[in-house]
Amino acid sequence: MAYSDKVKETAIRMMLPPENRSIMDISESLGIPRTTLIHWRKELRAKGHTVPSSGQKPERWSSRDKFAIVLETMPLSEVELAEYCRKKGLYIDQVRQWQENCQSANDEIPGRIAEIMQKDKESEKEIRQLKKELQRKEAALAEAAALLILQKKAEAIWGTSDEGN
Repeated sequence: MAYSDKVKETAIRMMLPPENRSIMDISESLGIPRTTLIHWRKELRAKGHTVPSSGQKPERWSSRDKFAIVLETMPLSEVELAEYCRKKGLYIDQVRQWQENCQSANDEIPGRIAEIMQKDKESEKEIRQLKKELQRKEAALAEAAALLILQKKAEAIWGTSDEGN
């Protein structure tokens, strides 16, 4: 079914901040199937618009949506950012926090890599020690088995030592 541009614009406005209404809510209020609304949301995203996945508050948006906001707002001045936030129904502090989180996202990676490499070396050393110990125990077990076989053969050839007494 084809919808007028006005109906589509109304539905899209309801999806976008500051309203951030859920697809289900918009579907119920306008009588538009959810699949159509989801399709319109995908079209908006493809055009570069930031459209939250659901009617959730900004604090609960997906990382993808927050990252899109960060990309849009990084080049903005304070005045432009304030205007952007008003239009989107966001707080400047929220956006600044998301920007900071994105900028520091990879800070811990070098330390974690070094830690993983150290654990890997320790694991390899432990594996080598366990292999050595296993070989030693296998050799001891083989020796004990050989001695037991020799003892049985000796008893079979000469008889038990208890018979002589």
